[in-house]
Amino acid sequence: MKNITHSCAVAIFAIMLGGCAGQHMSTRGSGNTESIGGSEPQMVAITPELVAPQRTVVPVPTELTSYRPDTYHIQPGDTLLVTVWDHPELTTPAGSQQQAVANGRLVQADGSFYYPYAGKMKVSGMSIEELRGTLSSRLAKYLRDPQLDVNVVGYGSRVALQGAFTDTSPQEITTVPLTLAQAIGKARIDVEQADLSGLVLTRDQRNYRLDLDALNRDGSVAPPIYLKPGDHLFLPFNDRKEIYVIGEVLRPQAITFKTTDMSLTQALGRTGGLNPVTAKGAAVYVIRGMEDVPRTPARVYHLDASSPTAFALGDRFPLHAGDVVWVGPAGVTRWNRFLTQLLPLSGIISNAAAAQYDMGRGN
Repeated sequence: MKNITHSCAVAIFAIMLGGCAGQHMSTRGSGNTESIGGSEPQMVAITPELVAPQRTVVPVPTELTSYRPDTYHIQPGDTLLVTVWDHPELTTPAGSQQQAVANGRLVQADGSFYYPYAGKMKVSGMSIEELRGTLSSRLAKYLRDPQLDVNVVGYGSRVALQGAFTDTSPQEITTVPLTLAQAIGKARIDVEQADLSGLVLTRDQRNYRLDLDALNRDGSVAPPIYLKPGDHLFLPFNDRKEIYVIGEVLRPQAITFKTTDMSLTQALGRTGGLNPVTAKGAAVYVIRGMEDVPRTPARVYHLDASSPTAFALGDRFPLHAGDVVWVGPAGVTRWNRFLTQLLPLSGIISNAAAAQYDMGRGN
């Protein structure tokens, strides 16, 4: 019976040791790596030559920075208040006690505008001064030397906002030019859920992606970008921008990030760092490209973090959304886990063998 028990224990040891050995990744070439999704991953060591020396400057499209709004031009949807001095019947037809908007006149969707004695006219695209001159010349046929003023009391031109803003209400384009920074400041970014690197400005059916994090980083300030009527701003949420840190770290978890990128050292730091008891410092891996494995092999980056100086390299190695960071266990950890799992099984086998022996003696 003792030989039977010993043979079973050896068999269990062999099976479990093989399972532990399967956790190791070799960096000696693709021929020694494990298959991921049916294809051999490419192993790349994280070295000083691999990491970028510094972040590159993200340019802003010239057509955005070169645009400068000139004098305000009347747009469909605007409400215009025309004041004709000494003629209150034309200035405040709704009564002097009413608000200015109530006495104003709306520019129709086709850009037309009607005013008594001046008739219907096309005003969309006109400046305030141009409309004042046109009205003066037309009213001069009925009024002696008319003195009038034109003000916009309601604006039809707006910028639409969508996504991770606290306030997504449309913002008006007024006689005072509106910049991108002002619009974002008024809308207020949801800093916990926003992806600052993914802002999209849509203008004239073209999308411009603007990385707010990169444009306002390392002491730099984004150049002023003036908005136009009809512009659309979309700020995505960061719920799909995740990094997965697993293995021998203190708090394995999925990490969302709102900036352009996150360094390997930052990701490890958010999980509490390597487990000082169970982790193998020389076995830190970043697995990239798992979502496209059927078409292209995944790439595995290896960092030997057994030396504290290695974290300087990790701080310069940017992670991408979807990356998996895996920290392997130390050899003693695999052995301790093996013993933890083996000893209960050995007890069960020993008890079963003893029971079978007792039953045999009883027969």
